[in-house]
Parts: sequence; C-alpha cells; structure tokens
Amino acid sequence: MTTTSKLIHGYEVVIGFETHTQLATQSKIFSRAPTAFGAEPNTQACAVDLALPGTLPVMNREAVACAIKLGLALGSTIAPESIFARKNYFYPDLPKGYQISQFEIPVVQGGEVSFFLGDEKKTVRLVRAHLEEDAGKSLHEDFIGQSGIDLNRAGTPLLEIVTEPDIRSSEEAVAYARELHKIVTWIGICDGNMQEGSFRCDANVSVRKPGAPLGTRREIKNLNSFKFMQQAIDYEIRWQIDQIEDGHAIQQATVLFDPDTGETRAMRTKEDAADYRYFPDPDLPPLRISEQWVQEERARMPELPRTMAARFVADYGLPEYDATTLTQSKAMAAYFEEAAKASGQPKLASNWIMGEISRRVNAGETDIAAAPVTAALLAKLVGRIADGTISNAAARQVFEALWTGEGSDVDALIEAKGLKQMNDSGALEKIIDEVIAANPDNVAQFKAGKDKAFNALVGQAMKASRGKANPQQVNDMLRAKLAAA
Repeated sequence: MTTTSKLIHGYEVVIGFETHTQLATQSKIFSRAPTAFGAEPNTQACAVDLALPGTLPVMNREAVACAIKLGLALGSTIAPESIFARKNYFYPDLPKGYQISQFEIPVVQGGEVSFFLGDEKKTVRLVRAHLEEDAGKSLHEDFIGQSGIDLNRAGTPLLEIVTEPDIRSSEEAVAYARELHKIVTWIGICDGNMQEGSFRCDANVSVRKPGAPLGTRREIKNLNSFKFMQQAIDYEIRWQIDQIEDGHAIQQATVLFDPDTGETRAMRTKEDAADYRYFPDPDLPPLRISEQWVQEERARMPELPRTMAARFVADYGLPEYDATTLTQSKAMAAYFEEAAKASGQPKLASNWIMGEISRRVNAGETDIAAAPVTAALLAKLVGRIADGTISNAAARQVFEALWTGEGSDVDALIEAKGLKQMNDSGALEKIIDEVIAANPDNVAQFKAGKDKAFNALVGQAMKASRGKANPQQVNDMLRAKLAAA
C-alpha cells in the first residue's frame, strides 16, 4: 500500500470500502428469473426468489465466471473451492429470513487496485470479493403512508468487494471507487449504472490520532454517486471529530447520507459477524473452480487497463500518468490509439485528449465515442501543429469550429480563417529587425540579463505578425539577432 496521511484538525482519517457490484447476467444467481431493471414490481420473482417451501437454489455458472474475471483483473487468488453460507437477519424484503452469501472461504481473495490521485500513484489492498444474492427492495410511499415490497431484485447476483482500511481521505475514496468502477465495466461483468443500483458503495469511516489504534467506524450505506460519496465522507469525518472533541464516544452504526441536507444520519446500530449467525448453506455444495476454467476465462479477457497503460508507455513513449488517464475507458483508449497512429504525434494527441476533449466530454456535451471532433480530425489537427502550419492558439480556434459544426475539414478551416503561421524567414527577419530597432530599452535590458525584456520583444514580434509568426521561430531568430548585435 502507498498512502500519505493528511491530518484534519490533528486526526487521521481511516476508510475501508465495501462495494456491491451487480453482475451482468441474464438470470439470477440461484434461479432462472430475469434480472432486467425497471420491470413492474414483483414480476421478475420466481418461486425460488420468493422462498416458497420446497424450492432449492441452483448456482448460476455465469455469475461464477464474472467472479473469476474480477479476480484475474485485480491480481487476486481465485479459490479452487469456496463455501456458501447463510447470513441470518430479518427484514421485510428478505423472503427467506437469510441471505445466501460467502463468509469463511470467499471465491476471490486478496488483490489490489492502483490509481492516480493527481500525479501521485496509490494502491488499495483488497481483502476479498465474495458472491452473494441481493435482497428485495422496500418502497415507502410517504404520500399515502404505506410501504410496499418489490422482490424483483431479490436473488440478483452480486460480488461484494471489500478493501483493507487503506484509504485516507474522501478524495482518495472517490478515486478508488472510480477506478474499481472502470475495471468492472471494462471487463464486462457490471454495467456500472449507479442510479439503478448496479454499483453501490458503502464507506466505513473512522478517525484517530496518529499512531493510535483504529477508531470506531461508522458505515455509510448505499452511496450511489461519486459526488455524494465525497460529500458524505467529508461530513462524517467532521461529525466524528466534533463528537470526539466534545468528549463523546463514537458508537458503531450504519448511517445514511441525505443529499438534501448534506448530512449523515444513523439508521441502526452496526452488527458484527456474530450477529448474523453465519453457517454453511446445506442446500449448496462447495463451489469448485478448476484451473482449466480459470485459464479459459483468462483467454476471454480483454486487454486490461493496467496492461494497456503499460503498452502506451512502451509503444508511444507516454508518461505513466498520461497512459493511466487515457485508459479510463475503452472508448477513450481507442480514440487515443487512432489519433496517435494517424498523426504520429502521440504526446501531442494525448495532451489534447486529456485537455480539450476531456473538458467537453466531462461537461456532459457528449460521449467521446460520439464526439464531433473524431480521432481522425484530431490527428489532422495535431499534425498541423507539429509541422508548424498553425500555432496552438490557432489550433484551438479550428477545434472550436470543428466541435460546433462550423466546418469539417481542418485544412479548409485554416485557410478560411487565415490561421496559417508565417514561416517565411525573410518576412519574419524584417519584422524582427523592426522590433529591435523600435525597442532599444528592451534590447539593452536583455543584454543586461533581464529575461523579461526578451519576452517583451517576442510579444512585439508576435503582435507585428498579427499572431501568425511561428513562436519558436521568432524565439530562435530573435536570440540569434541579439547575440550578433
């Protein structure tokens, strides 16, 4: 683990994550009932899901395949034999009165998730990922004062991914969650739709003085957006510190975040494993995964983000930060590769994708795969920057025109807008001679060692060329003229 603790009012924050990842299977984990989202309540719950007498669970092979893929993606150990257990608790949306899960021997053990926070690389260790069934859903209709139970979700397959308490800030927590979200969607085991509950995060938050034992944790349940995740954790940290400073002990609890108030509120006291009375499920035999099955799934795996990032570093000479950023999604990685190959300018293409393209995409204007500036157009644009046809400033004007549909051809827009750089050394030499003659004070200051005076001369030359001169050429020629004077 690589982590740097940031103290808040003298306290160290300690966070562990549990993420419920809904698996992208066509049927439920122990029945053939469908898992599609949005059906009318209780229309996708069969006899097994309803726990009718005499029904027995049957393991969904595809759910196990998803678990294997996750283990391979995270560098985990895939248990050759794992056990299902009954997790006993009562809730109206849990028909059996217990949840089938895994306890002592999970299917995926260990592993890690690495990511960048700014330009600092961090790694969070994983404890486990275990298969389990989801519960149903309670629907509270406040306007009529009634509650209903929808069992469509009951039995939906989940992988619960549990970390060590390695996270030290809300920013780091969000970066971890984003990276995990990227991985599970990349390998195709989850659609990642947080609004529909496909990717639900629980954050276990505690604070302590540096060097002290771990503090008492409170679990923030069902964080379904990255924005709310950071807000909830930040509030919880402040609340716990205030409680301790006021002389109160933190009580272990499960809490919910209210986005309307920006506050967490206690839902119930937090249970420990003993409260659930785990015991092996007698209706399910041990889950056995052969090495052959693991290798078959490995062969079907796509190139993983970390492997692709390493290839981008090796093949295109990119910094590790660039390579990691460009592999945030398959669509972005594909866009970069096309632009890099077509332009022969991988670093310049990377800069534009991480800059202008990402800014537009993140603003919600479009998905990168549907961006009006295609990878081929970006390649042409950066090519014209690289060969000196246009400056970076002029390229931004061309980009804007391409994005807004003003034009669809890079060269035609450069001509129409008169953006071509002045590369005529004779004309440029005349401008520089005139600038030197008109600014003797700046020339004298430069010769006295003041670099700001040189920048002022460059600015005058660019102004005289109406911004069309090649800045590098101006720099080179001006320095040569001043050195010879």
